[in-house]
Amino acid sequence: MKKRTKILIAGIVVGTIVVAAAMIKQHLTVNSDGAAISVIGGSDGPTSIFLAGKLPGGEKQVAEYTSITMEEAKEIFQEKGDYLIVDVRRADEFAEGHIPGAINLANEDIASTEPAELPDKDQVIYVYCRSGNRSKQASAKLATMGYTNIVECGGILDWTGEVEK
Repeated sequence: MKKRTKILIAGIVVGTIVVAAAMIKQHLTVNSDGAAISVIGGSDGPTSIFLAGKLPGGEKQVAEYTSITMEEAKEIFQEKGDYLIVDVRRADEFAEGHIPGAINLANEDIASTEPAELPDKDQVIYVYCRSGNRSKQASAKLATMGYTNIVECGGILDWTGEVEK
């Protein structure tokens, strides 16, 4: 084989590996503490987020939460139900206006111990923040603590309903 052909083949192989790695990275990310995060779903409905990693004692953990749009959440909130709405913004942000019926539990206050405001790990809990970033963080932390029905619904910036002050 000519040297030029070998270089061309090597370039194709490397390019294929780079593209494959980028596609895999879209669906599997490893964060700083070694936990793998897999996102499953699409634009046509709820997206499930799976977290996997190791607990401090070396035990494996798997946690899951679901993401929906704020518009989907608004439809759900129109009906009374056995669910909690949790605003994970700071108290000053919450006081400026929040979704009616929401309780405030700042993302910064969610650590490794179960929040007293959320005693039932099997209750459906809708989590939101300002833009959707902190709600994802809080949902992941709650799911890792063993809460089984976490639904992350983005940020109040996308809320088109009434707000309570």
